[in-house]
Amino acid sequence: MQPETPTAYQVVVNHEEQYSIWPTGRDLPPGWRAQGTAGTREECLAHIDQVWTDMRPLSLRQRFGG
Repeated sequence: MQPETPTAYQVVVNHEEQYSIWPTGRDLPPGWRAQGTAGTREECLAHIDQVWTDMRPLSLRQRFGG
């Protein structure tokens, strides 16, 4: 039995600037686009931790001036 190859992921973002990860090579779900970062699950989640500092959706941030 061969060891399982880790799945490669990419960071994706939607129109509300909410982040997630998605397996590389799979079609993105509607409303999501590739953000440009790819790697292991852990690398992608670490990147999201660095860049997604305000969890509020974009529409809410705009409404309250933030």
